[in-house]
Amino acid sequence: MPRPVIFDLFHTLVHGGDAERDRVIGEMAQMVGVAPAELVTAYHATWRDRMTGWNVAETVRILAGRLGAAPTADQVSRAAAHRRELAARLLAGVSPETLAVLDALRTDGHPLGLISNATAETAEAWPGSALARRFDIAVFSCDLGVAKPDPAIYRTAADRLGVDPADCVFVGDGADGELAGAAAVGMAVFRTTEHNDTDPAWDGHALAALGDLPVLLREG
Repeated sequence: MPRPVIFDLFHTLVHGGDAERDRVIGEMAQMVGVAPAELVTAYHATWRDRMTGWNVAETVRILAGRLGAAPTADQVSRAAAHRRELAARLLAGVSPETLAVLDALRTDGHPLGLISNATAETAEAWPGSALARRFDIAVFSCDLGVAKPDPAIYRTAADRLGVDPADCVFVGDGADGELAGAAAVGMAVFRTTEHNDTDPAWDGHALAALGDLPVLLREG
C-alpha cells in the first residue's frame, strides 16, 4: 500500500502571507481603536495562545483589552470577520500546480493528511477550500490544543489515518521545529523550500519543488 503523506499547510502548500497578515491586523486595530503597531506586536507575542486555544473573537477582545481598549461587540465582530476573510483568501491562493501534485498522489493511492499550527479562522475556512477536498484528514492545533512539534499532534494524524506514525511521510517547510518533531515519532521527512527556506540546517531530504514528490515516492 502506498504510504500516507502528511503535509504542513503554510509555506508548504500555500504562501504564509506574513506581510498581508500584519497589514490586516493593523486594519483590525483601527476597527477596535488601538494602535496598529501595538496590535501587530501583541499578535506575534501570543502566537501559541492563538494556535492552541483562542478563537478569533476572543483574540480581538483579549488583545484590545490588554492595549487599553474596550471594543463593542460590533467592533469585535467586524475585526473578526476581517481576519476570517484573510484566512479564506490565503487558502484560496493555492496554486493549480500544488493541487495537481495532491491529485497525482491520490491517483497513486496515497492517503493524504494535514497537520497545521493554525488559528481558529483557518480551521473554519478549511472545509470550503479546494485543498480540503483532496485530504482524508486534517488536524489543526487550535482544535487539538497542542501544536507542532508536540508528538501528540503527529500521532493524532496517524491515528485518524488508521496507521502507525512510522508508516507516514511528512512534508513541511520546517517552521516551529516540525521536521524534527515528525522524525521523532518515526515519520520519514521531506523538507520543502518551494515557498520558504525555513529550516536550512535540516540535513534530511529536501524538495526544491513540491512537484518532485510523486516521482520520488514512486521510486522510494
